[in-house]
Amino acid sequence: MANRFIRRILHGPAEQADAPLGGTRAEAIQRLQVGLSGIGLMIILVALADVVSERAEQTDAASVPEAVATVEPESTEAPQSDPLAEAGVVPELPAEPDPTPTASVLRQDILVPDAQ
Repeated sequence: MANRFIRRILHGPAEQADAPLGGTRAEAIQRLQVGLSGIGLMIILVALADVVSERAEQTDAASVPEAVATVEPESTEAPQSDPLAEAGVVPELPAEPDPTPTASVLRQDILVPDAQ
């Protein structure tokens, strides 16, 4: 490799030129065929996606706008229970809160200095 490089510097380019960077004619045709096949495949995929989209829009238009259930759901209210209170872990709380405030809520013993 070094010999060829030195010979090229000393004697100029060789009489026989190497293959161009683009390759031979057969390679160029093959690349062209692959590229055109890829473009054709993309066009087919876009057309297929358009057909699927159109079909979905037609199905949405033909369906009932606000379909409701034909059977009413049964109202099953389970009795509300507190398993922790039944087990005795949590103390039972009164059903209604005491309307009078407790001393911990009213903290009037805190003195706020006057801002003068």
